[in-house]
Amino acid sequence: MCCPAEPPSEDLMHCYRHPDRETGIRCTRCDRPICPECMVPAAVGFHCPDCVRNGSGTGHAPYANQPQTIAGGRVTADGRLVTKILIAVNLALFIAAQAAGNRFVDELVMIGYAYNPALGEVVGVADGEWYRLITSAFLHQEVPHFVFNMIGLWVIGGIVEPELGRFRYAVLCLLSGLSGSALVYLLDAPNQASLGASGIVYGLIGSWVVLARRRRYDMRPVFLFVAISLVFTFARPGVSWQAHIGGLVAGALVTYAMVHAPRVRRDLVQYGVCALVLLIDLGIVLARTAALT
Repeated sequence: MCCPAEPPSEDLMHCYRHPDRETGIRCTRCDRPICPECMVPAAVGFHCPDCVRNGSGTGHAPYANQPQTIAGGRVTADGRLVTKILIAVNLALFIAAQAAGNRFVDELVMIGYAYNPALGEVVGVADGEWYRLITSAFLHQEVPHFVFNMIGLWVIGGIVEPELGRFRYAVLCLLSGLSGSALVYLLDAPNQASLGASGIVYGLIGSWVVLARRRRYDMRPVFLFVAISLVFTFARPGVSWQAHIGGLVAGALVTYAMVHAPRVRRDLVQYGVCALVLLIDLGIVLARTAALT
């Protein structure tokens, strides 16, 4: 008769950085439980990201053997640094818009091709002002619009940035904003002005959906949030749905490539998909410009 197996010497614990993951390994320096993603090989056993970050007991300088995010980025102490910078840029432009008035906004707002009486000239992306595709994604004129987008950027950005790492997160935000502006340029009336960080915020929503699925979280609250966001997009008059959809699709596509890229070809796949999204945006802008001029 077979003897029953000996019970494990230690009950399974939960990773201190990922409470939903069980583990039987502890950091040999601070004794905190760590999951496989957080384990950093040391001379003896494994260390947690915090001990590695502080250079404690590793025999290396701080940031040696730096643990990586799910997308291959660096794990950092401040998971919202880029988000804070983006909010600061939006705030600076918002204050400038309030102080300088409509003329300042007219110079930066997303517009395809129109004659502006205030400036006394033809303006728009089709007239060579491609910078509007980016500047408009950080520009706000009304307080509720600014506050709503900044709350979305802070809350959802705080979820996405630590998962991707700072550089990849910054690329995601820029491509989401650009893709939202490109779709506005393609589908909206050429003389219709558009502004706001909604393309970036919806890009983060798309990214959040992919990350939640990758982490195997309960998707019901995620899908409910997306559904409510889309209802507001199409039900409220005056909302640039093109920016929302463009950002949402770009954010989801870029994040999918970042978190599902095979480890051996991670950089190639990630940068390749980002370049592809950029080329699609460029193709949209060139095609629309040719049609308008």
